[in-house]
Amino acid sequence: MDKDTLIGVIGSGAMGSGIAQIAATAGHKVVLHDANADALDKSKAGHEKILNRLVEKGKIDQEKCDQTLSNLNYVESLDEFNESELIIEAIIEDLTVKKKLFSELEKKVNSTCILASNTSSLSIASIAAACGNSKRVLGLHFFNPAPLMPLVEVIPAIQTDVKILQDAKSLVDGWGKTSVIAKDTPGFIVNRVARPFYGEAIRIYEEGFADISTIDWAMKEIGEFKMGPFELMDFIGNDINYTVTETVFKEFFYDPRYKPSFTQKRYMEAGLLGRKSGKGYYDYSEGAVNPEPNKDEDIGHDIVMRIVLMLINEAAEALFLNIASKEDIDMAMTKGVNYPKGLLKWADEIGIHDVLEGLEFLHHEYGEDRYRPSVLLRQMDRKQLKFYE
Repeated sequence: MDKDTLIGVIGSGAMGSGIAQIAATAGHKVVLHDANADALDKSKAGHEKILNRLVEKGKIDQEKCDQTLSNLNYVESLDEFNESELIIEAIIEDLTVKKKLFSELEKKVNSTCILASNTSSLSIASIAAACGNSKRVLGLHFFNPAPLMPLVEVIPAIQTDVKILQDAKSLVDGWGKTSVIAKDTPGFIVNRVARPFYGEAIRIYEEGFADISTIDWAMKEIGEFKMGPFELMDFIGNDINYTVTETVFKEFFYDPRYKPSFTQKRYMEAGLLGRKSGKGYYDYSEGAVNPEPNKDEDIGHDIVMRIVLMLINEAAEALFLNIASKEDIDMAMTKGVNYPKGLLKWADEIGIHDVLEGLEFLHHEYGEDRYRPSVLLRQMDRKQLKFYE
């Protein structure tokens, strides 16, 4: 595919608008669809504001701004996609709705058009099954904000043609993105491996070992993460984060490793969604004073080690089950959610034996399956192996 390839994007929310901006900036003509005219107007105004701001900051020149804006076409009808060679869907995370859309879309596009979903956790195989030609369907999961976040998870369904996978990956790489290939399992790489970052932090809070501000302080100052777990949940939205956790838990046949928490569920039910509602784990109202953390180094190190061990265990399990290569798993976590280092490289630094020993302590202490160490870690410890030599 070259720059003459017409790109279609369905859904003009933050994610769809961001994807459309990426493709248009790369030189493609883009058709952005939304059934809601007001949403399209909002997207158009947003693109103009963002691109003009980039000119003001000296990131792009006026010619590039004008060319990118001219590449964007906003439409209310799916009939406008008849000449598209790649269409990326970025609508509500509802499998029934997505399948209906793909079934309808297939009737309006040509036989060579690739159909992609931006879903963060739903089955690509199930979406593909809604199409007569399921071989041309795959997942292209961008991260928000799409123009800024470099990672794209490329997810082939079991039906996806190998050439379709290669063409889509090549195109995304040509847009300056960092692509990783992930097996079609719940949460793919990032939303699967990252579950303990939130879940174990909440568990530590629920046990009363440390309060919210202390946990966030520890993860940022000692762990060197860009944001603390509760700060990040407030940024994402407790409704969105909880729904992803619930989906992954259900789709993994209720594996205890992914069990949602009552704390987050209650915050969601109370409407304490985070920044977008003005209050979540923190109060974002004007003049609000939030609690100061307890900056005890020993407590901080315990918090970081417990959460990092759980993250490493999840990354190791993903590798053991061939969800992705070790390089792609580490790349996904650094480029997709800005982790300070790849988790498998981190495991080598700590030492596989020490990682396993820490997990076995938690497993024995709590007697819960959520803490069971990955078989891969046991095998590597026995053979005295590292992830990277």
